[in-house]
Amino acid sequence: VQLQASGGGLVQPGGSLRLSCTASGFTKDPYAIGWFRQAPGKEREGVSCLAWNDGRTFYEDSVKGRFTLSRNKAENTIYLQMNNLRPDDTAVYYCATGYCIASTQVMIPSTSWGQGTLVTVSS
Repeated sequence: VQLQASGGGLVQPGGSLRLSCTASGFTKDPYAIGWFRQAPGKEREGVSCLAWNDGRTFYEDSVKGRFTLSRNKAENTIYLQMNNLRPDDTAVYYCATGYCIASTQVMIPSTSWGQGTLVTVSS
């Protein structure tokens, strides 16, 4: 399985960005695809997860109401729309396959990861 992420960049506080992640090489549908992020000096954390069979979404508490995860199932692509971005959203964002869980952890990753895409929120 290959995951191709894109869409990072520099944005001012309060601005928006949309990340994309396209998956290929599946022999069967994944259980879930989602996003992790890792800020400088911090541990990696789950941001959002989409359960592939029914489209349910899960979010880390700090992004609820600001980030929206959606998908184009036909194109095996997920989109993370990030609005009202804050400086503490600055991180490298990674898409990954795995399993969504209804906890602060949000997602348990499996073995497939996309390359990171840097999101910088700064004035």
